[in-house]
Amino acid sequence: MTVIDLESYEDALATYDPVMGLEVHVELGTKTKMFCGCSTELKQDANSQTCPVCLGLPGALPVVNEIGVESAIKIGLALNCEIAEWCRFARKNYFYPDMPKNFQTSQYDEPIAYDGYLDVQLEDGEIFRVQIERAHMEEDTGKSTHVGGATGRIHGASHSLLDYNRAGIPLIEIVTKPIEGAGARAPEVAKAYVAELRELIKALGVSEARMEMGQMRCDVNLSLRPHGTETFGTRSETKNVNSLRSVERAARFEIQRHAAVLNSGGTIVQETRHFHEEDGSTTAGRIKDNAEDYRYFPEPDLVPVAPSRDWVEELRKGLPELPRLRRKRLKEEWGVNEHDMQSILNAGAVDLIVATTDAGAPSDQARKWWMGELARNANETGRSLDELPVTPAQVARVAELVTSGDLNDKLARQVLEGVLAGEGDPDTVVEKRGLKVVSDEGALGTAVDEAIAANAAIADKIRGGKVAAAGALVGAVMKATRGQADAARVRELILEKLGVEG
Repeated sequence: MTVIDLESYEDALATYDPVMGLEVHVELGTKTKMFCGCSTELKQDANSQTCPVCLGLPGALPVVNEIGVESAIKIGLALNCEIAEWCRFARKNYFYPDMPKNFQTSQYDEPIAYDGYLDVQLEDGEIFRVQIERAHMEEDTGKSTHVGGATGRIHGASHSLLDYNRAGIPLIEIVTKPIEGAGARAPEVAKAYVAELRELIKALGVSEARMEMGQMRCDVNLSLRPHGTETFGTRSETKNVNSLRSVERAARFEIQRHAAVLNSGGTIVQETRHFHEEDGSTTAGRIKDNAEDYRYFPEPDLVPVAPSRDWVEELRKGLPELPRLRRKRLKEEWGVNEHDMQSILNAGAVDLIVATTDAGAPSDQARKWWMGELARNANETGRSLDELPVTPAQVARVAELVTSGDLNDKLARQVLEGVLAGEGDPDTVVEKRGLKVVSDEGALGTAVDEAIAANAAIADKIRGGKVAAAGALVGAVMKATRGQADAARVRELILEKLGVEG
């Protein structure tokens, strides 16, 4: 890979203002494709989910997916957009091997949603408003697999394989207006915007928005302009960035790269760029100048879309509580500060904690286990919290066993360990491992007597008024009971047997 000289981030921002434009493609979770009845189910045999329509065969006529239109309207409403009373599809003509029709059915000058905004919260609590230019309907392309090269890209490959199962899957493309005024926080704003948009899409139920699976991907457009000027610089477009961290890294890298080129007297080339996850760099793709002509023209085989105002208002009334408002409500209900709420959000734990409380656990217990033991396991195993083999109901049951006194925290951690290892539900793990707290007074009393007899010197100190020394005897009893005794009750018994008041 070619080594690229970079300006330091601080020096770049001392001279230039970054301007961004973010284009996010969301793959809708419909059962069938946008213009035909082919299934959208994932991981099927290559080219097994195709038909004359999505392959663009002569004489095949498309029909618009109503759920796709409904999803687009919901997204537009949630983004505070105007919903068009009349719009239509267009043919966007360009050749790629993974475009079986040699054109993409999209929307051009008449999108279904336009002129909106999304407020995003940065890590310190600041709210930044991102203006939305448009959200329009289109279809996805097929998938090319390049074989024989070292990088998985077409350069150096011996041949390519084409799978058209994805061709025709409904997409919504959400395009921001130029994002100005973010300054040094531009990469953070980009990440926060895509994160908030992802949460919004998931809340609407129109897509799972799993970036790692390509269900949501972001093109990061970036340019620099000298401080005090108004004219935008030449932009680059880093394509198909598929994680929140990568969106932030791509914006930061391009700021440093643009600054280095400009400071050396060079000229920024308007082009697409490839993002490299391994080191956070970008490399040149194809030239994309302003004269590029997609030869848009209205799609002759599809009638215009004219959603009635009654339908739009019905969908507006059915919108769920939006993510930022929901987080604000939960923050107040849970009694947590902004930093802790941000940590919960960053961990992807909000929905899991809510589901655990819905299953009967106190919110503090739900937060404790998801953000503690389970977050640790997720970090160690390289998984996200929602990928762990434990359900909110199981976590709620562990919390219930702790509250009832059947488990202490140490034992509860062992129970979760067993659940994660596939040993069964919490009650099964407790039974198999024999993990219940020893609550039988006779058994505890015997264990206390044995600890006192084995540690006579410590017992004498306690009798002499050094009550803090009781901790050593508590430890001895806990060791003897394999951590299954109630430590508080053990301490009470020790002091009672030694005739000392606690």
